[in-house]
Amino acid sequence: QVQLVESGGGLVQAGGSLRLSCSASGSIASSNAMRWYRQAPGKQRELVATITSSGTTNYVDSVKGRFTISRDNAKNTVYLQMNSLKPEDTASYVCNADLNRFDRTTLRFRLDTYWGQGTQVTVSS
Repeated sequence: QVQLVESGGGLVQAGGSLRLSCSASGSIASSNAMRWYRQAPGKQRELVATITSSGTTNYVDSVKGRFTISRDNAKNTVYLQMNSLKPEDTASYVCNADLNRFDRTTLRFRLDTYWGQGTQVTVSS
């Protein structure tokens, strides 16, 4: 059973920082692209940042220069360092990852996309 577990959310004042972590556990052979999404109440889910297995990153315009996505491939973990937080960053942050795992039924490796449960980030003004 593969799981993604996020941590690091919380309440912070505007201008503050938080660091989110998302760790994958289970029979994982390797991880491909890993991503952070966020969803605020009444709004659509938004892709915030992506990092490929080679370390190439991409960000939504609203967080460029403030957020940094990184990863530790040995730990199958992705991080999101969030600085200069604004009230409009308030949302549930969810990680997403394309993971290779060994399927014991088919005796083959398979690539699937997994989602975490989310961690709440609240920025007060």
